[in-house]
Amino acid sequence: MSISAQASAAPVSAVPVDTAPVSAVPVDTAPVGGLPVDTAPVVAVPGGTTMSATAAAVVDGAIGTVLDTLVEVERMIASLTAYRAVALDEVRRLARAAESDRPTRDRGWSAEVTARRVAATEVSAALRISEREAEQLVADSAALVTQLPATLSALREGRVSYRHASILVDEARSLPEAAWRSFERAALPEAEARTVGGFRQRARAVREGLHPVSLDTRRRAAAETRSVIVEPGRDGMAWLTAHLPAEQAIGAYRRLTEIASGLSGADEHRTLPQRRADVLADLLIDGIVAESGAGRGVRATVLVSVPALTLLGTPSASDAPSSLEGYGPISSEVATRLAAHAPSFVRVLTHPETGTVLSVGRERYAVPRDLRLWLRVRDETCRFPGCGRAAVNADIDHTVDWQHEGATRHDNLAHLCSSHHQLKHRTDWRVHHAGGGALEWRSPSGRRYRTEPAVRLAS
Repeated sequence: MSISAQASAAPVSAVPVDTAPVSAVPVDTAPVGGLPVDTAPVVAVPGGTTMSATAAAVVDGAIGTVLDTLVEVERMIASLTAYRAVALDEVRRLARAAESDRPTRDRGWSAEVTARRVAATEVSAALRISEREAEQLVADSAALVTQLPATLSALREGRVSYRHASILVDEARSLPEAAWRSFERAALPEAEARTVGGFRQRARAVREGLHPVSLDTRRRAAAETRSVIVEPGRDGMAWLTAHLPAEQAIGAYRRLTEIASGLSGADEHRTLPQRRADVLADLLIDGIVAESGAGRGVRATVLVSVPALTLLGTPSASDAPSSLEGYGPISSEVATRLAAHAPSFVRVLTHPETGTVLSVGRERYAVPRDLRLWLRVRDETCRFPGCGRAAVNADIDHTVDWQHEGATRHDNLAHLCSSHHQLKHRTDWRVHHAGGGALEWRSPSGRRYRTEPAVRLAS
């Protein structure tokens, strides 16, 4: 899901961050449209108190002003990290020049390795950070300055955050250097429109499309690194981590979630994450869930999108890669096997050129299982700006409420997690369908955001 925002942000110089207090907008005395606040109509607010309608409008306007300032502060921070990248790369360049000018000495390290270690230790000591973190900063800075100039410019202008830039660099590194610029051109617009988490998943998909080695080949090699490790934690806890093929990891997580969800009840005080952890321990140690005996024969449902020609054995070079719900691109070999043999996966066939879904099911007036599945494929996550909670665990909301003549149609339905479902109904956040599965949101302060569907489906 991608997000775009529209706001009339004032320049930082017009709103001095360190000197302009919020109280500069006196909400209890400022007239609005010539109407004194204390004579304006009164509206109820949470907590049983009241506030005049014009005072509420002033407060919303003040929030909008502060948000504009926050946006500008984030742009300044991004710009400063760009200048930091340039400075860090200068340290690397100078360290390399110094080593090149020294007489040849046999210390077991090449000049390049020596320069890299000197630069990292200098930065580590000066900034009071770990040497490993310093090495990463120096390496990322070198990539931005020397090989990804458009990303450095976007960072300097505040169009992306440093976290977005780091993800782009990390994904680019896994490609041959000749493909870096092509990757940057395709990925950078996504970084400007998505949250960090959403961009990470999208950048991975872009990278898959540009990698010269087939995903099937890379997947087979990567599967050789599968493992399970345990890491001690604090206060008698530990982390159990499994590095698995994506289809196994997603399927296992879905199964844990479904079993854990089935254990909810009036006397159940554990949260869903706690129940999920307990189910994992019970299944691994005893084979069943101790309290209920659940677990035998349970299979999770996970969606796999596969180009139709791939299943027919005649994949096209122009095909979009197969995709696993909650993960992203998977190899055609794995997707074909899952679609053909795994009963715990729902097969979703897509047109090789348009991406239009061919076999999700028929549409009905009510919200039947077919339409729920259609919406789950389309949305993939909660559709509130910036939320990445999985659609499979979210509510299906009528955008225009049923009691207000809202129809049960695909263009009046969208997934919202429980938290954002309540937010929509309990606050002044507003949303409407903008066509093609896109949603346009308006915040209480007047800022506008647009979220796009994960997959554009034929209606």
